[in-house]
This record gives sequence, C-alpha cells and structure tokens, in this order.
Amino acid sequence: MSNVLQLGIPAGSLQDATSELFQRAGYRITFRSRSYVPAIDDDEIECLLIRAQEMARYVENGILDVGLTGLDWIVETGADVHEVTELVFSKVSRRPVRWVLCVPENSPVQSVKDLEGKTIATEAVGLTQSYLRKHGVQAKVEFSWGATEVKPPRLADAIVEVTETGSSLRANNLRVVDELLQSTPRLIANKQAYRDPWKRQKIDDLALMLNGAIAAEGRAGLMMNVPREKLPDILALLPALQNPTVSSLADENWVDVITIVEERVIRHVIPRLKAAGARGIVEYPLNKIID
Repeated sequence: MSNVLQLGIPAGSLQDATSELFQRAGYRITFRSRSYVPAIDDDEIECLLIRAQEMARYVENGILDVGLTGLDWIVETGADVHEVTELVFSKVSRRPVRWVLCVPENSPVQSVKDLEGKTIATEAVGLTQSYLRKHGVQAKVEFSWGATEVKPPRLADAIVEVTETGSSLRANNLRVVDELLQSTPRLIANKQAYRDPWKRQKIDDLALMLNGAIAAEGRAGLMMNVPREKLPDILALLPALQNPTVSSLADENWVDVITIVEERVIRHVIPRLKAAGARGIVEYPLNKIID
C-alpha cells in the first residue's frame, strides 16, 4: 500500500463541525467551490467529501481508508468496518443525536404495536425495518427523500426521524413514541487498511489529535504566582481538571501554579484567586488535551 491515507470527510450537516474539529486538532482543510476533493495541509492525506450516509460503505469497500460518519449510518448500511474511536461532537451540541419514532400529536398511536399495517416514512429504512422486526410489527416502510416531518398524517402514519434538539419535531406538532437509536460520530477504518502498519499509525495519530481537540473544548489554562503560605487556600479554590502543577520559583517564598479549568467558571474563579493572594494570573487558550 502507498503511503497516502484516503480520508472521507462527511458532507452536509457535519461538514463545518468536522472542518473546525480538524483545525483545532492541527489539520487545515480547505473546501473548494463545487469540488468534492478538499485540500488538507498534510501531504500524506488525501480527502474526499462524501455524504455521511454513504461513508461506511465506501470505507468497507476500501475506496476510503478512513472516514467520519455516525453510528446510525454504520448500523443502517450494516458495513463491516473497524471503529477506531468515538468522536463526541455534532453540529449543534455534544449530545448524541436520536432516531425516534414520531406521530402527530393527535394520533391515537401510543406504541409501535399500534402501527401494524400502517405506513412509516424515513431515511433510515434498514434501521426502521430492523426495529419493527424486533417488536414483531409488520408495517410499510417508505424511503423519505427529505422534509420527513411534514409527511404525517397525509403521506404517512408515522415517521422515524433523527433529532438533536427536538425543535423541528415540536414545530411540526409531532410526538415521540419511542427511541430507536442514539448516535454519535465515529472514526472508522477499512479493516485491511488498518492492518497496514503505516496506515494504522497514521490513523491512530489522527484519532489521538482529534480526541485531544475534543477534550480541550470549553476548557482553558490558568497559571499564577502564589505565596507558598497561601498555597492551600489557592488549591482549594481551583476546580481542576487534574491535579494542579506546583513549581518552585527563584524566590522560595513563592510558587508557580498551573492548572486547567472549565472556561465557564473562570470569571468566577479569578477574582477569588486574586483575593486569596494569587498574583500574575494568566488565562490561556487550549487547542488540545492529550491524556
């Protein structure tokens, strides 16, 4: 195998979030107008923009060595791929997306059993059919090309749709009957490619950096000089991600303290640190945290 990694970038809703994540991980991806071949500032990686729904199939077939897609589309396609790591990020939040069975608010349907002989519209046909078999229900499952939320009750009795915040479902007066699957993005690899030592190292390095960028999200570093006698009081104020690093200074009466905290609490912590005796307090951004 050549020393070039074929990487699939998900087109659509995850594209911008993926590009931002890669940039925080140290990789700059540039999307060209009307091109499905983004540029990346790594000569050992070639990118291809692929719909998340198709990603797992192309990785399984070896057209791509590695790619990002949701667990939902791995399950939907039944692709035989190696899952390298879970990447808990999304276009709106860090919560998993949910595939849910929905009906209109005024529908008499209370459970999947009530959909016997009915019509369900969805983009995830395989996932829905598997769910119905599990519950012993026979219903017609139609592929939906989009705008699935508007189909009940005239075009379908129910839908299976993906949601992250639930706002679109509420806007269309839909009620959740059941949850089929929770899904988060995954970095997946072709099994043969992952057995190649060079590609495996390249993929593992990529996973390490991406996870490091995710771990740093919403966190910042703090460093400060602290009178040695005040150190216990200062440490008690720090909601540290890990134990703070304490180092001696040239003046034996002072120490240097370095720690990582949630960004949302920094505005509350810094005034208390200063009041407790800390000086030279510096906040700095974090791009990656590698455990």
